[in-house]
Amino acid sequence: MRISSNTIYDSNVAAVNQQQARLAQTQQQIASGRRILTASDDPVAAARALEISQSDATNTQYASNRDSARNTLTLAESTLQAATSLIQSVHDSAIAAGNGSLTSSGRKIIATDLNARLQELVGLANSTDGLGNYLFAGFQSKTKPFVDTATGVGYFGDDGQHLVQVAANRQMASSDSGADVFMRIKNGNGTFATQATATNTGTGVISAGSVTNPAALVAGNSYSIAFSVVAGVTSYTVTGAPTALVPAMAGIPYVSGQAISFDGMQLDIKGVPANGDTFTVAPSTNESAFKTISDLINALNAPVVGANLTNSVNRGLNNLDNALNNVLTTRATLGLRLNELDALQTAGVDMGLQFKQTLSNLQDVNYTQAASDLARQQTNLQAALLSFSKVSGLSLFDYLK
Repeated sequence: MRISSNTIYDSNVAAVNQQQARLAQTQQQIASGRRILTASDDPVAAARALEISQSDATNTQYASNRDSARNTLTLAESTLQAATSLIQSVHDSAIAAGNGSLTSSGRKIIATDLNARLQELVGLANSTDGLGNYLFAGFQSKTKPFVDTATGVGYFGDDGQHLVQVAANRQMASSDSGADVFMRIKNGNGTFATQATATNTGTGVISAGSVTNPAALVAGNSYSIAFSVVAGVTSYTVTGAPTALVPAMAGIPYVSGQAISFDGMQLDIKGVPANGDTFTVAPSTNESAFKTISDLINALNAPVVGANLTNSVNRGLNNLDNALNNVLTTRATLGLRLNELDALQTAGVDMGLQFKQTLSNLQDVNYTQAASDLARQQTNLQAALLSFSKVSGLSLFDYLK
């Protein structure tokens, strides 16, 4: 087969160019640290690397979301911790105010202190996250949620909870409605609330009571316990509305501290009720922590003593316990969410390491192999250049003399 001189030159140039291209590619791989410089280098690995990169970016975003949620929840938990201490302090002050030997001026001093605590609690409930967003305003994060109005502290936020995507299949609430934390607190024992009528003149003090038979409760029913003293004998009558008691309880002899039971409920009254004194039992309703403290302040500022003061203080103490339990329950949920975030963050870090390891295996250059390939390719290029110079230097005229 005849091979022309042009063919020899063209083939040698093509071979040299090919060797130079391979050498340049290896040099770029070593310089960049990447095995895949273009998708054509390894289409399958390039496609897989793109998927892994996207998953890694998503995982990184979830980590950022978790950090944001953790910061907000930590601030909320810290605020509620302060609220817990404040409510406990108010509880202690209320106990001190119930001391019968305390004078009217002494009670007013405590009331003044409680008023300052009330304003402090409002301030805590209006805490922000440092960016001007109120922690307990729901979706209305730019609206001040708790405002002192003529009728007491009102809530002007909503019930929304900000949800944060903290994992591929997990959304977590990073906020809580202030209404749930500070406003919607059941008074009494959570089922019913007992109260002495303000016009009572005796020394009767009613307990918070308890539920003895949930099945016997009459939903929505209220009761009145009226006392009568005839010829030195004290008795009481219990009436229910809108549903009357069956059987009726009328003219029951009164014994101080003895249990009074009806419709699945039980309570007791201690002391000596006067003729005409009444006590009420009504279904529990929502009472804010602010109203509980405000009612205590009003009771301490009022010129009342004896059983009326004791009943007011006992009612306040019971409702403060409910407010404290409600705040502690919210703190418990915050703690659970923070613990879950920690677990998700640990899993996210592990997943991120796996993604990066997989990407490294797909993309990163093997320096040992690359260095060996570079040396081999340099040798091949030198051999190609040398052989080309030898072939191109052949001439018949060198032998014709």
